Amino acid sequence: MSQDLRAFVSVASMRVHVVDHPLVSHKLTILRDERTDSPTFRRLADELVTLLAYEATRDVRVDEVTVQTPVDAAQGVHLASPRPLVVPILRAGLGMLDGMMRLLPTAEVGFLGMVRNEETLQASTYAERLPEDLSGRQCYVLDPMLATGGTLAAAIRFLTDRGADHITAITLLSAPEGCKRLEEGLAGLDVPVTVVTAAMDSHLNDKGYIVPGLGDAGDRLYGLAR
Repeated sequence: MSQDLRAFVSVASMRVHVVDHPLVSHKLTILRDERTDSPTFRRLADELVTLLAYEATRDVRVDEVTVQTPVDAAQGVHLASPRPLVVPILRAGLGMLDGMMRLLPTAEVGFLGMVRNEETLQASTYAERLPEDLSGRQCYVLDPMLATGGTLAAAIRFLTDRGADHITAITLLSAPEGCKRLEEGLAGLDVPVTVVTAAMDSHLNDKGYIVPGLGDAGDRLYGLAR
């Protein structure tokens, strides 16, 4: 899949949308640059997520309403209940939260802490702050990298096991291997899943990092934590 892809592409039960917009490409280019410092990286990631969120929320559920303008009644919509739930995957997903909430300020926020074993590349949950019952909820999952796909697949399964019935994942970068593994990890899941990303990169290296990528998103957002 190339970065100039303009439309949703079906991948079995999953859809992948690579956002084609010059501002998306511009901001992503600066994020990739190893010379970009953490404050600039955080600011541009925030701006980039807001652009991606615009595309990601095209299917947000709304109800029709009538409001009174100074001139006459007008038909419109407002967000339906239950409200959407935004779920950043800790820690790097936190760097995407403000950009998402700027566009969807009335959404609720839950947190999911997942860590990838760098040897096995398997994801495990170490913390969560989410409603026990997510029945009928649209969830927007924030994770900068769709690399091996294991973390995102585990997160989506976690949410759908609690009843979420519509999942959209927003990532800064994706890899073909991650999309394939995510598709495999969601096999048999009767819930629509969409991935909205700024770019589909070439491949993963032997350490599971996206190439050319932008490095470790968490480290570039917050610095090294050892």
